[in-house]
Amino acid sequence: MSNKNTHKLSPFFVLHSWTSSPKSLADIPGSLGWPIVGESFSFISEFSSPSGIYSFVNKRQQRYGKVFKTSVLGRFTVFMTGREASKMLLAGKDGMVSLNLFYTGQQVLGPTSLLQTTGEEHKRLRRLIAEPLSVDGLKKYFQFINTLAIETLEQWPGRTVLVLEEASTFTLKVIGNMIMSLEPAGEKQEKFRSNFKLISSSFASLPFKIPGTAFHRGIQARDRMYAMLDSIISKRRSGGGFQQDFLESLIMKHSKAAGDEDDKNKLTDKQLKDNILTLLVAGHDTTTAALTWVIKFLGENPSVLEQLRDEHRQIQSNRENGANLTWDEVNNMPYTAKVINETLRRATILPWNSRKAAQNFEIDGYKIEKVAPLKPFSFLGFGSGQRMCPGINLAKLEISVFIHHLVCRYKWIPLEKDDSVQPTLVRMPKNKYPIVVESL
Repeated sequence: MSNKNTHKLSPFFVLHSWTSSPKSLADIPGSLGWPIVGESFSFISEFSSPSGIYSFVNKRQQRYGKVFKTSVLGRFTVFMTGREASKMLLAGKDGMVSLNLFYTGQQVLGPTSLLQTTGEEHKRLRRLIAEPLSVDGLKKYFQFINTLAIETLEQWPGRTVLVLEEASTFTLKVIGNMIMSLEPAGEKQEKFRSNFKLISSSFASLPFKIPGTAFHRGIQARDRMYAMLDSIISKRRSGGGFQQDFLESLIMKHSKAAGDEDDKNKLTDKQLKDNILTLLVAGHDTTTAALTWVIKFLGENPSVLEQLRDEHRQIQSNRENGANLTWDEVNNMPYTAKVINETLRRATILPWNSRKAAQNFEIDGYKIEKVAPLKPFSFLGFGSGQRMCPGINLAKLEISVFIHHLVCRYKWIPLEKDDSVQPTLVRMPKNKYPIVVESL
């Protein structure tokens, strides 16, 4: 793909945040902004610029250097940019840093979420979460994803299509079906999608639990989602509505029943709900954004689109007439895999990584102090292994299937040129990428 303007998106930086006293930041250059809110308003407003959060970072990097302090979304924060920070925090020794969600994410996802646990508890929950998202686990959902992609695209010709909205609906229907056998249409699906959108939009909000704020709406939507899950769990435990989905597996194999209260290998209902919501988030937001950016970048790079189309037409030509896409075919799309990887690199869907210090360390001559108090075995090393997005296999499968049917059967024209992004933690096109679609 073209590298035009990619210099704005290329720096890798790590967000390191904590809740300690600002006195520990005295020797680090930067500004903590206004009392209480810090620089949160500037931080959030910069999300909507074409370069997104990089605009916020680059302005301060030019003024203060590669390491600078600020205060955003209720946290005293140090930003570290450049290769040294990347190497130290991605490949440094174990226990140096741990995952650190913003307050909003902590409150919405709940304290027992995979994203808030560490050590052995994190490993245990990750094994459970990874079960339906493994390559073998995804295979049984392949035909559902394939059929849904075809049905979704059949509705595109003849109208203005907002790709981001369509991608969101598609990915949410997939993950809802995988987790709780939710049908792709109907009142339950609409309520599910409405609540999830409010939850998702609350992650980048200011942490004010005041009626009318995005944060408050997100908490209310989370509570409605949990009430829905309580109803489904109760029904299934009573012997009604049996389904072969992830929720059923958790209830049968891993949830605590009477007499299991002391069994640490089982999940409480609170843990069950927190991690189902975590799985929904993992299976939706990044995939929605990635699929939208793939289609946008393909539209902007005709030569790449034609080479991709050639790969998929070759796949078609090797089939018997009328045969549908197969599991083996979707796992043998080398150029498609390169397009997806380049999209993830160029779009930088998650533009930072939030961590807190578990040990004292130094970077560019500045001392970063650990967060106190620390609990034994609380922290894992920051790396691509233990903290890799659990939804990565699902994302690649959904995108590959969707793109196959899109490029084989349709062409599209963008209705406007706008590189702005939404004010959300996951980078998405602000205009939702409007297009018109025609059959080939």
